[in-house]
Amino acid sequence: MISMKKVFTVLFIAMSFLMAANEVSAQTKIGYVSSQDLLGIMPETRKADSSLTQLRTALIQNAQEKETRLNADIEKFNKDSATMSEAIKTVKRQDLQKAYQDLAGEEQRIQEQLQQRQQELLQPIQKKANDAVQATAKENGYTYVFEKEVLIVAPSGEDILPLVAKRLGIKVPNQPAGTTPPPVTPRPNTKQ
Repeated sequence: MISMKKVFTVLFIAMSFLMAANEVSAQTKIGYVSSQDLLGIMPETRKADSSLTQLRTALIQNAQEKETRLNADIEKFNKDSATMSEAIKTVKRQDLQKAYQDLAGEEQRIQEQLQQRQQELLQPIQKKANDAVQATAKENGYTYVFEKEVLIVAPSGEDILPLVAKRLGIKVPNQPAGTTPPPVTPRPNTKQ
């Protein structure tokens, strides 16, 4: 049988944990930010987008020039093949086949180059944004800052995007009247 002393000890420990948890939660300040929105208002992002657009245009133009050359070479081969020896025809066909295969992989190479360049351009911008969020949270006493788009259930908090934008010297574009984002509020837990 459990002694009365053990029951009181267990109750005392449980009460201590509850009081400590309440004290910690009273000191918690929660905020949230949309990294996507933050990156979208940073001038560096617009410059990176412009650079990527220029690169995409240059790569596509290069691929189109390769296709034009290949088509001209095929047309020339078809026109001149009647006067060529079989050995020369074989070599020319192999060259044309190689050029065709090279052109066939061009779209994938373009996508890979664009993705690599995008990562190179965005990495320092994302670091700058993350550093600004960290500094803003520390400066304003936020214990937790969550990514706005990934929250399903969360305690209420404040959108710190305007504070981060101010730290970065960026003006947040005006939103139409009455469309300020609502604070993140807890959603009912449907799992039982």
